[in-house]
Amino acid sequence: MKIVIPGGAGQIGTLLARAFVADGHEVVVLSRNPSRAPWRVVPWDAVAVGAWAGELDGADVVINLAGRSVNCRYTAEHRKQILASRVNSTRAVGQAIAQAAQPPRVWLQASTATIYAHRYDAPNDEDAGVLGGAEADAPDTWRFSIDVAKAWEQAALEARVPATRLVLLRSAMTMSPDRGGVFDALLGLVRWGLGGTSGEGRQYVSWIHDQDFIRAVYWLMEHAELHGPVNLAAPHPLPNADFMHALRTAWGRGFGLPAATWMLAVGAACMRTETELILKSRRVSPGRLLSSGFAFQFPSWPEAAADLCRRWRHLRLLDRQEAT
Repeated sequence: MKIVIPGGAGQIGTLLARAFVADGHEVVVLSRNPSRAPWRVVPWDAVAVGAWAGELDGADVVINLAGRSVNCRYTAEHRKQILASRVNSTRAVGQAIAQAAQPPRVWLQASTATIYAHRYDAPNDEDAGVLGGAEADAPDTWRFSIDVAKAWEQAALEARVPATRLVLLRSAMTMSPDRGGVFDALLGLVRWGLGGTSGEGRQYVSWIHDQDFIRAVYWLMEHAELHGPVNLAAPHPLPNADFMHALRTAWGRGFGLPAATWMLAVGAACMRTETELILKSRRVSPGRLLSSGFAFQFPSWPEAAADLCRRWRHLRLLDRQEAT
């Protein structure tokens, strides 16, 4: 297959591109800052249809991951950039598909599990899930993230692409042993003895193992009956306290210092980021994946954490060997 990945220069795009190339597929990444890679990289501005649109004409699949990083403080300027980068790039991809003589058969459009409400009582699946934004106790930053997610999906739904199946990837945190990712950051806390309970610890953590994420993307490419929102999350989210305990166990660390909510707020301010990723309860269920027959290799966090810790150690060993 020919697979085009707009915004594919980040960690998730690299994860997918690496797997696709290993499987013998042609991969084209669209990037605002092209650099050398084991696949072809084509420049685009992520705003307007340009010469890059020719890459989508005749492609089999397009996976749009474009969007400014949310790892920042939500200042007025950053909010503007976060929203515009998602909506504008999605509209541009939709326009490019609409004008293609041979449009892709599948468009996988990035979204986020953050779109669901902060809740503890029941999991959010695609059919019975509660979209967020109306919670009386939700901080302004959380409501902003939900508004962005809704606008992001709406931009894709407005595209006129009748010959292309559209899937909205409501992804939970993808756990990979690669440097700079969410798992790397969480494991860093554990390694330094800081990986205890965050806040109250009862907020749910939704996640997906990187190998299951790749397998789910392949599954969505191949299953024509799946369209619209699809949750990419393991079937067993768990409270933060249990999540961190399992990670400490997988690493072999018996204790981790807890962090009160005020401590997290101070730390986030110092690191120029927000506490939403840690404190919002994301209880997400992959209803449509499961009902379509998808089987997770890592459905439970303790087993996933053990595998990720093993691979993390192996990658760092390879790094040390290369350095010497």
